[in-house]
Amino acid sequence: MDIYNLYPGSMGSNCYILICGTHAAVIDPSASADGILDFLDKKGASLECIILTHGHFDHMFSADTLRNLTGVPLMIHESDADNLSDGDKNAFKTFFGRDRAFLPAEKTLRHGDKIQIGEDCLTVLNTPGHTDGCICLLGDGIMFTGDTLFSDSIGRCDLYSGSPRKMRDTLSYLRTLDQALKIYPGHGDTGVLGHALDIVSYYF
Repeated sequence: MDIYNLYPGSMGSNCYILICGTHAAVIDPSASADGILDFLDKKGASLECIILTHGHFDHMFSADTLRNLTGVPLMIHESDADNLSDGDKNAFKTFFGRDRAFLPAEKTLRHGDKIQIGEDCLTVLNTPGHTDGCICLLGDGIMFTGDTLFSDSIGRCDLYSGSPRKMRDTLSYLRTLDQALKIYPGHGDTGVLGHALDIVSYYF
């Protein structure tokens, strides 16, 4: 699997393009729809799905446009599905004082679900704390961590459905995984799981 980051996206959010042969997926479409599709066209790959790591507006700005142009399904954890249509829950109203609604998801995800991208597969891990429906996506030696864990910090827990207690439980759970995993967070640079967790442990 080849991984590309179309950064910067909305509010500095990372937008990951995953390509396996001619198959492609986008994780957190914060970059423009035209930019994503032009990139895939140059790589000779077709978009097959959109995956959201959680239901905050800055990670899905081009989600509706992409779906309208391609007809591909959008996936989000079931606990964050309502965020799409609610500006309070997706935090748009918190930042801009007005509502912003996105189209409903075509598919909702649960912990343990598998997402196939060509010959590669990602496993869905529910990692609440930043939001109830935050997920990490575990692959072969890699993990997309969204706003659950950055290379040197964690996602804030004071927005809708955020919970410091759940974040602590999630961080403990992440300690049970391979600490050598390369992480691809929702903001900032890539890192190594164990190193990121060691940094976080100093202040959380």
